[in-house]
Amino acid sequence: MNKQLAKQDEPATLQVIACGALARELMVLLDQLPDGAVSLTCLPAAWHNHPEKIVPGLKRKVAAARRKGMQIAVAYGDCGTGGTLDAFLEAEQIPRIAGPHCYEMFLGKVKFDAEMETALGTFFLTDYMVRHFERIVMKGMGIRQHPELRDMYFGQYTRVLYIAQTDCKKLRAKAVQAAAELGLDYEYRYAGYGEFAGFIRSLLLHGGRRKTQKIMHHL
Repeated sequence: MNKQLAKQDEPATLQVIACGALARELMVLLDQLPDGAVSLTCLPAAWHNHPEKIVPGLKRKVAAARRKGMQIAVAYGDCGTGGTLDAFLEAEQIPRIAGPHCYEMFLGKVKFDAEMETALGTFFLTDYMVRHFERIVMKGMGIRQHPELRDMYFGQYTRVLYIAQTDCKKLRAKAVQAAAELGLDYEYRYAGYGEFAGFIRSLLLHGGRRKTQKIMHHL
């Protein structure tokens, strides 16, 4: 499915390629930053379950942006690509937000490392994961159809840690329910947009213009 949001005053000069799970948060940040001309395009979030698709999809996005003469930056973690994503970006000299995954990007490295020291068996949730928990985890991992799979997948975990980007009571309630579904303890940390705000600002400083263009392809 394609969804497009656009506000066009001038052609964009900077293309940010991101994971679809980050689309909402990045759009909010772009709304807050009037400086710069930025086009945001996202690969399907569902590709976390098929990481072999990520780098080929990224290559297509990069090629399309370069045909338009745009600068490029990437908002992605390694996301199961086994280092091939970073190898491609290094070869193409394309910057990426620091961090192996979005959990660290939202919390920041110091806080994330501290959480991991507290409990290694942590299953992380973000706003996106909470919204789509039933589809991604319960149905996507087959647990709803085969409940015995729950303990096979999550038997080594001890808690669910919800790293929230927004202060939303409905999402907090859904996160509590998600932890109960998995039979795990529940903890909550408000993180906001973490490292992403600084990442977007740095991109705009290096590649921005006065007007902002925002285009999201959320597949």
